[in-house]
Amino acid sequence: MMKQSLIASLALQLTVAVAELLPVQIRAPTPLHFRDIVSNDTYDFGCRAQARPTSDGQFELHALLTRDQIDYLTEEYRSVDVISIRESVVKRATTAPIGSGDRFKSGTVTPVGLGTQTSGSTIASIMNVAEISSAVNALAANAGATSFTLPYKTFNGATQFAFQIGSATPHLYLSAGVHARERGGPDNVVYWAADLLAANKSGSGLTYGKKTYTNAQVKTVLGAGLVIFPLVNPDGVTYDQSSSSLWRKNRNTKSGSSGSSVGVDINRNFDFLWKFSKYFASSASPASSSPSSETFYGTAAASESETKNHVSIYDKFPKIRWFMDVHSAAGDILYSWGDDDNQATTTTMNFLNSAYDGKRGITGDTTYKEYIPSADQTAIKKVADATVAAMKAVGSRSYVSQQSVGLYPTSGASDDYAFSRYWAKSGANKVYAYTMEFGYSTNFYPTLTEFNQNILDTNAGFMDWALTAISVGLE
Repeated sequence: MMKQSLIASLALQLTVAVAELLPVQIRAPTPLHFRDIVSNDTYDFGCRAQARPTSDGQFELHALLTRDQIDYLTEEYRSVDVISIRESVVKRATTAPIGSGDRFKSGTVTPVGLGTQTSGSTIASIMNVAEISSAVNALAANAGATSFTLPYKTFNGATQFAFQIGSATPHLYLSAGVHARERGGPDNVVYWAADLLAANKSGSGLTYGKKTYTNAQVKTVLGAGLVIFPLVNPDGVTYDQSSSSLWRKNRNTKSGSSGSSVGVDINRNFDFLWKFSKYFASSASPASSSPSSETFYGTAAASESETKNHVSIYDKFPKIRWFMDVHSAAGDILYSWGDDDNQATTTTMNFLNSAYDGKRGITGDTTYKEYIPSADQTAIKKVADATVAAMKAVGSRSYVSQQSVGLYPTSGASDDYAFSRYWAKSGANKVYAYTMEFGYSTNFYPTLTEFNQNILDTNAGFMDWALTAISVGLE
């Protein structure tokens, strides 16, 4: 009854206005205590809902809620002693500013990453949308990158672009900026590319905090070839940077024309078990069909131009073997699968088998678990663990590696789509896929110190991700 009461009440609370979101921590003795809360698609749990263990043996779930939602949830669970809801009372420093103007001067000034600068160097602001394009143009004009235009324009008419560095046959693919509010993602990938190209040219290595890399390692990474899609959601980022509203989705108004009903969650729009009401158990909530939800999945699989452009890169570069989608804010590296627990014994228990429709998404049961070959499981976990070790070694904070599903499933995500192509699309290359969630839980707007530390953490992570992936194999 509590679950139905929550959904009915919070559905009435939804309005066309975008209400202020406040950080909240929900604590309970086990992750199972959060199931009813997580299944409600009116809540915002950041990139994905995750239950984190605490030092006192409890678990903590981070959320971004409106004042009405906090008040309602607090009252609903007032008599449930084992569940507590509290607002964050930590006073944060001013968030990192968004750049004004164009520091790269229409593509004539080359971006310089932190890995090629002296220790303690910093970058003064997050790139605005125009600067991301200008930075890529500068890398193409001055540093040896090759940029190219993607085939579909966004809902607001933006022309999208990506770029290559290193070998003309890319085996490594990175994307960023899928969720608009996750500030710093495009900066992380652009500055890393700038570091690789600069170090290659000068014959030097790279240094990220306590992690160092030789010029030989730089050349090894470039030799694998990289393609980078630095800004997947330009419409959403433009809106978020102007409004500071913690906007997540794109700005498509076909399903809703105002407030929270605008937009589609691009990371629930990929063609992997997209129609979740068919494929998942009714009690699972891997996405949402409500336009007002932060996880609204769109009107069809790959309905969005941003999703189509993301997928087009696999078709343009069919030798891609390793993929990383860069997000925030949680502090982890996630690997496939995200729809259910992994298993390596029953090959017929897989996402293509309609016999299991309506049974997926309940973790910890025996009814359904997603098949993954044991060799693939070993390979993807080895690379994830190496990535996390590198990010920890920088010296700033702890990261963890884990399967994407955790305790709560997702559908239509970029990483699972990438990995699924091998089985779902005839002739497609096998792609080992990851989601990197840098930063701290629901801390989407970093301070300037955090922004610079995130660059160091992610760039070291990218290096070891690439180097370990290369050692596992590119073919």
